[in-house]
Amino acid sequence: MTLADPSALPLGLSLLLSAVVSERLTELWLSRRHARWARSLGGLEFGQRHFPFMVAAHVGLFLGIVTETALLHRHFVPALGGPALCLQALVHAGRWWCVRSLGPHWNTRVIVIPGRPLIRKGPYRWLRHPNSLVVAIEGVTLPLVFNAWITALLFTAANATVLTVRLRTENAALRLAA
Repeated sequence: MTLADPSALPLGLSLLLSAVVSERLTELWLSRRHARWARSLGGLEFGQRHFPFMVAAHVGLFLGIVTETALLHRHFVPALGGPALCLQALVHAGRWWCVRSLGPHWNTRVIVIPGRPLIRKGPYRWLRHPNSLVVAIEGVTLPLVFNAWITALLFTAANATVLTVRLRTENAALRLAA
């Protein structure tokens, strides 16, 4: 079995990853649309330098899952994969709750419109950065659906590094915009 061999991946994993990648592509389309809207209202972008590292970590998550599953013959272990899959459903619901709550202010980039108040509805009533929490949980649970624990560990470390910079950037940008 090689990575080029489609039978190297379990069908369930292929379907799950296809669904998540489709969701991510939808998010990128929506993010671009929201970025155009924000910029048309004088929105300012912050953190452009860290964004490629964030993208690399997320691409690495998917590549890591595929590679680890195929090369190390990982498979669905019900005791681990079942709860991880349930958490995945909650993660994706949480992500779209964040998107819906922020409306056109939601973006994969850090773009703020000066003078606009912070949004404090949906999960933002309780948490300042709920989408970051969702991403952190996804980074652990998505690989664990198919027992790709090395990828879960590596992504968590990479994401923690990027998120440290990202959250500082977001907080500073929100203070400047207020």
